[in-house]
Amino acid sequence: MRVAILGGTGSFGGALAHRLVALGEDEVVIGSRDGARARARAAQLGERVEGASNEEAVSDVELAVLAVAADAAIETARSLAGALGSTPLLSVASSLSFSAAGVLPDPAHLSLAERVQQLLRGPVVAGLHSIAARNLDRAPPPEDALICGDDRAAKELAIAFAGKLVSGRALDAGPLASARTLEGLTAVIVNLNRRYRAHAGISITGVPHP
Repeated sequence: MRVAILGGTGSFGGALAHRLVALGEDEVVIGSRDGARARARAAQLGERVEGASNEEAVSDVELAVLAVAADAAIETARSLAGALGSTPLLSVASSLSFSAAGVLPDPAHLSLAERVQQLLRGPVVAGLHSIAARNLDRAPPPEDALICGDDRAAKELAIAFAGKLVSGRALDAGPLASARTLEGLTAVIVNLNRRYRAHAGISITGVPHP
């Protein structure tokens, strides 16, 4: 599979690129607003990785991963709508706010992924919200990856992709509206990590292996 990681020079995008390179199964294109920065990061990861501007990165790929910071996700999607066309997009970001009481989920009615879908012609799926960059960067983490979406083919593609990243399972978490819960789950995990100085993940019990 040829995969573009938009925001591939950031924390999660960089960890995702590193994991994909270690697996050696996919062609990886690191995207960034700064094409030169993306090419420099790609050079650090090896010959099988390309670097490009975000718009160039989504050309001729089978899956694009929106791994930019949450506050840049909407504008990035809007600016790439034409270049993406019908290419499936996996949204991994969660919009969070930080307070004295803890980390809070986005109070918006629609998830970030749903708002991105409103801007794009191609299908948007959402997932990987419960996986920490640090866990992903070291080795396939022993946890499950949850994926949701409305387009069956795009969701199956994303599930197959996510299944490579964890030593647990990639599971179908329902329609794209489920992203409201999955994105909120990030706040729960960050609160757990802060409270227990951990790198928590999710494992689903009672569900047989697909």
